[in-house]
Amino acid sequence: MLPEYCQMALKEWAVTVRALANGTQILLLRKGGIHETDKDFRVIHPEFLLYPTYEHQKEDLLKDNHQADLRQVLEEPRQEDQIKFTHFAKVEETIQVSEQDKVDYLGPHHIWTNEYAVARMRWNPMQPLSILLLRVYHLENPVDVPYLPEYGGCTSWVDILADVPLGQLQPVLSDEKFQHRVNEIKGSLGMAVGAN
Repeated sequence: MLPEYCQMALKEWAVTVRALANGTQILLLRKGGIHETDKDFRVIHPEFLLYPTYEHQKEDLLKDNHQADLRQVLEEPRQEDQIKFTHFAKVEETIQVSEQDKVDYLGPHHIWTNEYAVARMRWNPMQPLSILLLRVYHLENPVDVPYLPEYGGCTSWVDILADVPLGQLQPVLSDEKFQHRVNEIKGSLGMAVGAN
């Protein structure tokens, strides 16, 4: 059962949030946030709002056919003192990988360059890379929340002070399409896949 409200948010590039929001991709790659308590990223909250961020986004870290998406995201009007939440996500599965070739196999399933994915893998090489498979939902209505200084910094998780109403959540992808995408990703990694 999906919640009616949410306070927890996960920061991600605005261009990546756009890809998740339109069903272009269903995965995130995570190893850690600069200011996480123990330097390792952990899925401490399996359900969260997608918090679009605008720092560190670079065209050359995106595949050629997604660079225009970043330009469009940056051209969209936005208020610096507000955070606009439009999507909610639920982690359906987390897959840990430690081999570089597995990360290479994920190339068709995300908008980033192979170099970006490799850099994620190589950061803190003793730790495996977490592949988060997300079921993403449209909020019934976008919600603007005042930006507070404590939301800043290079942390992954942000506890929003006010409950954000989610309304009637609508999945970005149908059950069938989502399962097909999960199977494609698992197939790329050489894992057993479920029924479509």
